[in-house]
This record gives sequence, structure tokens and C-alpha cells, in this order.
Amino acid sequence: MSKLGGATARVVKGALKARQTRAALTLTNQAVQRIRVLLAQQNDANALKIGVRQKGCNGLTYTLEYAREKQKFDEEVEQDGIKVWIEPKAQLSLLGSEMDYVTDKLSSEFVFRNPNIKGTCGCGESFSI
Repeated sequence: MSKLGGATARVVKGALKARQTRAALTLTNQAVQRIRVLLAQQNDANALKIGVRQKGCNGLTYTLEYAREKQKFDEEVEQDGIKVWIEPKAQLSLLGSEMDYVTDKLSSEFVFRNPNIKGTCGCGESFSI
């Protein structure tokens, strides 16, 4: 696995629209398109892997890495031909979340809209559950 060069992720607290079932993670069209571009640039990557680490002023932060092989307990989300694998420690914190890719004049980043979080730090990179 290698880390995504220059990619950042931000967490946004809040509920999403009501759904029939709670998927592990849904991807917006913008996220699917960006992941497709990133994976195409990596010859040996088969998926994007999402994890969670203790870091930041609020306790937890998401990690994004390229991955070749799915581990035994990774959750697989496949949408529009794109594979995202979620590490076991991140699965409960991501349940029902939406992953988006947002671009503005100053930055471009993945944004997680997560109904499970209790708080975020000022910069939006770390969260608590």
C-alpha cells in the first residue's frame, strides 16, 4: 500500500437523506470519478483503502491509501466499477456515510459526510464518535 500523494480528507458532521438501508459507505459521482483517475495513475493499485487512526485534536482521522489486495476482514464497497475497501476499525465509524470529492478555488479534497460523529475539530480533519 502507498499513501495518496497530496489528497486530503475532511469530515462533516450531519445527517444524510433517509435511505432504505444503511450502506457501509456511498460515493458521490464526483468521488467515483476522482478515485477512478487516482487508481488509473497507479499501476499496482486495485482499490482505495480507507482506515481510521488516532490523530488530531478530536481523536480520530481517516486515512486513504492505495491497495493491491483486500484483507480478510475488509468491507468492500463497489460502485460504478470502483472498489473501496474499508479496514475493520473504520467500518462502524463509516456506517451510513457518504464520500464526496469537492473542489474549490483553494483546495480539492475528499469529504466524508458522517451521521455517526459527535464532534469535529476546527479544521475538519479529525473527529470523535
